[in-house]
Amino acid sequence: MSDAYEAGLKARRAVLGDEHVERSLANVTDFDRDWQRFVTESAWGSVWSRPGLTHRERSMLVVAILSVLGRHDELALHTRATKITGASADDLKEVLFHVAAYAGIPTGMSAFKVVRRTLDEMSESED
Repeated sequence: MSDAYEAGLKARRAVLGDEHVERSLANVTDFDRDWQRFVTESAWGSVWSRPGLTHRERSMLVVAILSVLGRHDELALHTRATKITGASADDLKEVLFHVAAYAGIPTGMSAFKVVRRTLDEMSESED
């Protein structure tokens, strides 16, 4: 295993949680094994592991980017990760106002729906 992979795995666990990472690794197939390695090394090992921004700050940036791109499955995943990264619901709300201002009201509206639904689900699971 490369240093970038090990650093990426550590960052991925720190942000998404051991349970999610273990489930992802258990579901790797021959088809997507190289893809999982690439994502772990590049996004998690080379970006999330860099100094300069906290996981909370990176988390908010990812929520904004995924919102603008309309990647709602990943947006829900990274919204759930805020429980670990420390980005609050108020943080996410402010991020989504920026999304709407700079990427358009419909984009912000879609993102608000996904984030709100995910936060509601998270709250229900705590009860």
